[in-house]
Amino acid sequence: MLTMNDIKAHYFFTEEDAVLLKSLQPLIIDNQERMTALFYDYLLGIPETSELLKDDAKLERLKATLKSWFVELFSGRYDNQYLHALQRVGLAHVRAGLNAHFVNASMNIVRHFVIELLQEHYPEVKVRRSYRNAAEKIIDINLDILSASYQEEALNKVFVSHRLESKLITVAERFTYGLNLILVVALAGVSISVVALFSWDILHIFRGDVEKGILSALGSLLILWMMIELMDNEIKNLKGGHFNILVFIGVIIVALIREILISTLRRDELTTQAFLAGTLLILGVVYFLVAKSQKIRA
Repeated sequence: MLTMNDIKAHYFFTEEDAVLLKSLQPLIIDNQERMTALFYDYLLGIPETSELLKDDAKLERLKATLKSWFVELFSGRYDNQYLHALQRVGLAHVRAGLNAHFVNASMNIVRHFVIELLQEHYPEVKVRRSYRNAAEKIIDINLDILSASYQEEALNKVFVSHRLESKLITVAERFTYGLNLILVVALAGVSISVVALFSWDILHIFRGDVEKGILSALGSLLILWMMIELMDNEIKNLKGGHFNILVFIGVIIVALIREILISTLRRDELTTQAFLAGTLLILGVVYFLVAKSQKIRA
């Protein structure tokens, strides 16, 4: 964390500058009322800031605080205590809801007032320049410290938001991982059911219904093969792989093929078989388009 000495060094603020500013303090005290009137005339002329200054009692307190700050600006004593006092002022501005833009604009009013005051009382250019350089440095330092309060507040909001987002993302990831585990278990259960269905289809062969048994068993094997593909896809997904929609479309296609085989054995109506064949054709087109899309993307 920066100390006041660090900040002064960054602005090339020297002890000579402090002495020069201290020598200006009597002039500043004589003109503090004038500066305060100019400062608040400016703020009261802006709708956004005048809303914060409607209370007369509050306005008088703020004027007294401004006068004190303006005099301290030329105190010649700029230590860590001075830094902490400015940080409290900046925090008060943040809590009051004052936009940082108006802090910068208001400080510009102070800057111009001091420059004009020096022009009025120090006609010699060299002397006036030395005073002006010192005054501009301390004004910039004040603005830097006050602005830092807004930056810290913004960072705090971002930090809190980032922590909350990280926790939500972590919870969501764990929840999704849990659902994938449940899905794998469910697929394993369905696969066992398909094996049982295959065994039942085999029984039809031994009972003499050879054609139905073979076709049904073939359909069951196709479904079992696709269930293996589904489980393999989910396991890869759990390990961080990509979700492959083609596997799911393939399962539907295989199930439909099995239904067509059984429908043929049952000698269903032609419209039913045509509907199944049309659905299979549409799914085939969808499979082709998705596969082509994935190939182009790859």
